[in-house]
Amino acid sequence: MNYDIIIIGSGPGGYVAAIRAAQLGLKVAIVERESLGGICLNWGCIPTKALLKSANVFEYITHAADYGIKVQGSEADFGAIIKRSRGVAEGMSKGVQFLMKKNKIDVIMGTGKIKKGGKVDVLGPDGSSKEYSATHTILATGGRSRELPNLKQDGKKIIGYRQAMVLPEQPKSMVVVGSGAIGVEFAYFYNALGTKVTIVEYLDNIVPVEDEDISKQLLRSFKKSGITIMTGTNVESVDTSGTGCKVQVKTAAGTEVIECDIVLSAIGVSPNLENIGLEEVGIQIEKGRVQVDDFYKTNIEGVYAIGDIVKGQALAHVASAEGIICVEKIAGHHPEPLNYNNIPGCTYCSPEIASVGYTEKAAKEAGYEVKIGKFPFSASGKASAAGAKDGFVKVIFDAKYGEFLGAHMIGTNVTEMIAEVVVARKLETTGMDIVKTVHPHPTMSEAIMEAAADAYGEVIHL
Repeated sequence: MNYDIIIIGSGPGGYVAAIRAAQLGLKVAIVERESLGGICLNWGCIPTKALLKSANVFEYITHAADYGIKVQGSEADFGAIIKRSRGVAEGMSKGVQFLMKKNKIDVIMGTGKIKKGGKVDVLGPDGSSKEYSATHTILATGGRSRELPNLKQDGKKIIGYRQAMVLPEQPKSMVVVGSGAIGVEFAYFYNALGTKVTIVEYLDNIVPVEDEDISKQLLRSFKKSGITIMTGTNVESVDTSGTGCKVQVKTAAGTEVIECDIVLSAIGVSPNLENIGLEEVGIQIEKGRVQVDDFYKTNIEGVYAIGDIVKGQALAHVASAEGIICVEKIAGHHPEPLNYNNIPGCTYCSPEIASVGYTEKAAKEAGYEVKIGKFPFSASGKASAAGAKDGFVKVIFDAKYGEFLGAHMIGTNVTEMIAEVVVARKLETTGMDIVKTVHPHPTMSEAIMEAAADAYGEVIHL
């Protein structure tokens, strides 16, 4: 069983790399221990968006009167919402199965472990072990919910994102620890369905990787929707001995206890580096990640790594891009290294968040003199008609050359708008290029043009 490439892990890094390698004429096998599509497709990106859509629909129904429509007797069926989400994930996983067959990629179910000399050992579901060989091996083992020593997940009262997607019943109250994308998405979902939600964030701002203006707007929007938010707060312990949970937290004012049914730990992702043969083969690790070059080659000839286990943003589209670059380089092509400063980030709570490039603070710290433009959706005709006036678009340009340094958006459908900025930055488009590019009216995307115009003192609708 000799292959050109064996890929361990079939998430958005692994399966995309496998398909691209097959397109390039290479003989490929992919090893997966659970379900094709990995965490993103089965327990992350896709099923969470299905849950969030159900919450969004329910909010539309409960606020139908705002649109001149009378609705009586609506209620959220928590079990049916969970079932729909799982159905969406299963359908997408079957789609990946089809793509594997279409591209003649061998799927090996089991747990993969690299060995010296281009060998891969796979422990099958039945406990049997089989060895395969490949000229090139790509590690794409992904990540899992990170745990803190004082916040150990038991899967019942203290849970991670996987359990949050399939709870047997809706909790009456929940404490969400961590306000990154995972934390705020689940906070929105459960709050929209009627759960009393408290977010506890160790840092001073929620969604702390975002521009500070975005953090402040989401704080306002979440508080308006009834979510309690505690920033600059540390979880010291959780007592699960009773029927619920008693969460002891330390704030600037002192220590207090929050009682709830469920604690969701959403403090980030840990890479899956254990038991895949790294130590035996001698692969170098740096700061908890596999050390690779610009084309994802490790220090061991013929071994590569992509996705959550290497440096860079732990995002599905990053893993996919890395996988494509990696196999194109293996195939003898000449791909460009990935520009990690032009990676869009999207958070699908309501209002949505989308951003790319420098924040205002980071741009100034990098030494740029900046021009800042903002356009609120309250001044957008389309947003007003849609009843979605919360939020804004903020753009950042280099004052000297007009370079598009970054964009930060919060509002309805902004995750569908950010790609314009990503492409503009890739093509080295300037601020005035955006101002002079005609955008369709009425659309939410006009806000990008108007924000750019604001940076140059030419905004029309403010």
